[in-house]
Amino acid sequence: MNATPAEFSVRLIAHTTFTPPEDVDWVPEATAGDAASLIEFSGRACYETWDRPNPHTASAEAYVRHIMDVGHLSLLEHASATMYLRGVSRSCAQEIMRHRHFSFSQLSQRYVPSGESQVVVPDSIRGDRELEDLFLRSTAVARESYEELLEALEERFAGESNTVLRAKQARQAARSVLPNATETRFVVTGNLRSWRHFIAMRAAEHADPEIRRVAVACLNLLQDLSPEVFADFTVTRLRDGSETATSPYVADM
Repeated sequence: MNATPAEFSVRLIAHTTFTPPEDVDWVPEATAGDAASLIEFSGRACYETWDRPNPHTASAEAYVRHIMDVGHLSLLEHASATMYLRGVSRSCAQEIMRHRHFSFSQLSQRYVPSGESQVVVPDSIRGDRELEDLFLRSTAVARESYEELLEALEERFAGESNTVLRAKQARQAARSVLPNATETRFVVTGNLRSWRHFIAMRAAEHADPEIRRVAVACLNLLQDLSPEVFADFTVTRLRDGSETATSPYVADM
């Protein structure tokens, strides 16, 4: 039996909210989002320019654009966003986890039964009937080997009275034969500066197609959440139908 392709999804599940202090004579712009308002407040706190003396930076959008122009990007670190990703391959997840300023909570293969096999089909294979069939048959072989190893290891550890420990010991050994294409799910949190850097690096045209899909999906959510911070990114569709994103602010994101 062939393995089952996993369904990809990214959801925004949490983000920073902002409550300005009551004893500061400053009111957020009514149309600005929480992230932009917090960024503006943090920057104005450095100089206490609460009265917005410069008309060129009076709006939240203009203020955020100004700090990006001058490179005062540490202000973006005050606001954060949290995503829940599903249908991502283990190999892609490992690439994402190289971004050390993010925080991660990933599905454990030691504790969670694998159940029906779920794999992520690479873009260069998806849609080609012969290649996709070969890919799914190959991953199914690895899955069958995992099941056989798991059954044998459960028998080996049958003397362990702790059922949770017994299952963990079996799974942690058997999982070593599962392919990099195996689906994983995880929560990732980062400040907005880190998200900008991730998108700039991973939504680029020459990035791996899977991680590029993740980066563009995150960008779409972040542009809705805080257009003041992410509107400078432009999404472009390539000839193969995939998408890439670029920004004129490429330095020190």
